[in-house]
Amino acid sequence: MKKQLSLLGIAAALIAVAPAYSETNWGSRAGSSADLSSAPATRTRQNVDYKKYQTRSNTATYQRQDGKNIYYTQPANRSAMYKQYASGDSQSVRTSRTETVRTEMKRKYFLAHPFYQPLQGKFGSITDFGYTDSGYDFTFNGMVTTPIDFSIWEGKGGSWKATQFAIKEDFSYGITDKIAVLGMLRYEMNKYKFNWNIDNSKDEQKDDGLNLFGLGAQFRVLDTADWIGEVSAYFEHQKHVANDFMLELKAGYKVARSTIYGLVRGQYLAIDGDAYGNGLEVNDASDPRTMFVAYKIDDKAFYIEGGAGVFSVLKEDWTLNVEGIFGHYDWHNQFNVKGEIGWQPNDWFAWTIYARASLYDSADGKNLDFYWHQPAQTGTGYDTHLKKAGSVKLDNNQEWTIGTRVMFQF
Repeated sequence: MKKQLSLLGIAAALIAVAPAYSETNWGSRAGSSADLSSAPATRTRQNVDYKKYQTRSNTATYQRQDGKNIYYTQPANRSAMYKQYASGDSQSVRTSRTETVRTEMKRKYFLAHPFYQPLQGKFGSITDFGYTDSGYDFTFNGMVTTPIDFSIWEGKGGSWKATQFAIKEDFSYGITDKIAVLGMLRYEMNKYKFNWNIDNSKDEQKDDGLNLFGLGAQFRVLDTADWIGEVSAYFEHQKHVANDFMLELKAGYKVARSTIYGLVRGQYLAIDGDAYGNGLEVNDASDPRTMFVAYKIDDKAFYIEGGAGVFSVLKEDWTLNVEGIFGHYDWHNQFNVKGEIGWQPNDWFAWTIYARASLYDSADGKNLDFYWHQPAQTGTGYDTHLKKAGSVKLDNNQEWTIGTRVMFQF
């Protein structure tokens, strides 16, 4: 498409966007903001906060013997709660001089549990290595003919693809057994690409850096033998993209060695600029240009997610977490599922692998505005700012993530 654009004498400037990554707003897909009233300043990012709760630690359990406060002094107001019994992991305990023996089950504080937070005076660390791939096909329609004739693209199109490898660190501290605070950082290696079926060419852009940080707090409001409940609040800042404010409500019921839970998450995004979407900047020395697909023309966005999951102790040191989430991400809806299997040989270390994929996305069939900017096109309006050139119809939206997490409590 570079050759085609050059022949048309068209240029562009952009603000790149990408998919939703990670736990908070994983399906929100936006990753870039744009100021449509002036020449664009490149703000390329893979997410506006995705991966459903970047700023949050996830789960725990501790080890102690029934009748003995070995691991820590159990508070009077704390129940057996989400301490899971490890199947088959028992031991004999002598109780008197007559050598009476009884069997006691060993409990663990599972670090991969969805309600995890560090105990009072303890630190928690979750390091997440994740790879995310998202994209869609598109077809141009309603292209303008003046002051530049874009009609040559009518009915043609291509595909958008964004990939990200990210390293995210969540570090938390238990103020009490019920209240914890945390902070997070994420380093991203992003790549954005437009593949054009007009001439089988492509335009791409890379963006690497420490692009996200956040702060948050968790409060366990319910802790009984059968029920657990938690309220969490987070703030995240994505460099040059948005400030995000998040609230999560979560409740679970314990059945045997499992916790069945439901959750609701809400998020308000204060967008940098007056639009958000995806695109990229072509840094061609002779003909620089920018292209931008606008999800919505606004300086704010609202996301809400709801879903259910189950966390189970499979056998001794192994756990499984399965979760399904339906989200409304301001301009589209998405349903995704996640599975994570974990291994925890002791009370202070755990390792998991996970995968997440979208199974439904209402973005298919939507028409989104397509913007263009090219300084070389003097006197057209496209030389001074991102200007609408038509629209694109989306199809085959997809998004998936694979990754691994390493967890410590100390």
